[in-house]
Amino acid sequence: MAASPNWLNLDHVWLPYAQMATAPLPLPVVGAAGVRLQLADGRELIDGISSWWTACHGYNHPHIVEAIQRQAAQLSHVMFGGLAHEPAYTLAARLAALLPGDLDHVFFSESGSVSVEIALKMALQYWRNLGQPQRRGVLAFREGYHGDTFMAMAVTDPAVGMHAAFQGIVPSASFAALPRDDDTTAALDALLEREAPQLAAVIVEPLVQGAGGFRLHDAATLARIRAACDRHNLLLIADEIMTGFGRTGTLFACAQAGVVPDIVCLSKALSGGTLPLAATVARSPVFDAFLGTEFERALMHGPTYMANALACAAANASLDLFEREPRLQQVAAIEAQLARELAPCRALPGVVDVRVKGALGVVELAGPTAGLRPAFVERGVWLRPFGNVVYVMPPFVIAADDLTRITAAVCAEVAMWAEERPTEGARDVV
Repeated sequence: MAASPNWLNLDHVWLPYAQMATAPLPLPVVGAAGVRLQLADGRELIDGISSWWTACHGYNHPHIVEAIQRQAAQLSHVMFGGLAHEPAYTLAARLAALLPGDLDHVFFSESGSVSVEIALKMALQYWRNLGQPQRRGVLAFREGYHGDTFMAMAVTDPAVGMHAAFQGIVPSASFAALPRDDDTTAALDALLEREAPQLAAVIVEPLVQGAGGFRLHDAATLARIRAACDRHNLLLIADEIMTGFGRTGTLFACAQAGVVPDIVCLSKALSGGTLPLAATVARSPVFDAFLGTEFERALMHGPTYMANALACAAANASLDLFEREPRLQQVAAIEAQLARELAPCRALPGVVDVRVKGALGVVELAGPTAGLRPAFVERGVWLRPFGNVVYVMPPFVIAADDLTRITAAVCAEVAMWAEERPTEGARDVV
């Protein structure tokens, strides 16, 4: 194997989700195209997780590259306070047209966690503006994960989160089980009956709870949550940061339940995996509560790089591709292939579950996945197992034979893991 490039060291860079005292050097990537990452030593890896679930069209798509280059030649960035540029206004209008109902008011930011912060801030100030400042709590669901910033940590189930160091510091939220059946629906109603007068909103990851373990729930569960919010006069926030833009089989996961959330959070695949961009989109009644003659009623938030022109140009180009190319059909084909090719893992000892939803496949193990990541690299695929799950979330443009290489690697490595059955070890994270 070739030596690492001379720039690659851990002298100055602080890596994400890593114990820096023991972290190995990351893999140096010098190029990417389609579904492949080119490493500095000449190897290629098939990316099975779309760079943290963002690169839905693959890497270096010419339509997105051209849009970014054209925009960079004209205007890379300008502050969004008091100034405007066409890519952002076009993107906001397109998102409003694509989202269900009257989700018409788009507030831009740069990351998914921040979009959650903004959604929660909107919800709390909504009630304050309506003269009910006591409504300052939020209800979230067990096994949910909403990000790494402070309020996002507050609504993340501490049992699945990575934020133990902040227990007792972050604000506390209420947690409930997802209303999957009559009993859990009754329990949710009982909790809301007690707490609704002090609650501002309910937040949920529709259909798939992502970084908490990729747990699935059906459209009926999501519909029950919407109905409970309506019964108890609560805002519903849909965290579609991961599920948005086709990952679950529809452009937005909420569509599968016919649900219109009051606020929706978008990021990750919004820009096609090219530039940081997020959006928090509110229905008209939420937006209207911030209108008036008093300046204090306005939403006091303004990320410096919000609505960055380059990122908005990339997002518009990404939406073009959803219109022009058969992305949702590709997701359906990926779903069928994942279900078929991961199924053999069900028979392996120590495999708890195999589940598939859209372009997401998960093999849940009875023990930690520590050590599996380098084994996948040796097989020519880039996967990043964490906790007790091995998951596959490929770009939608992946060819069937490349996907088979990924699923074959998963089946082979899980089979080897099953023979060894680790019972303890370091916890890999997202």
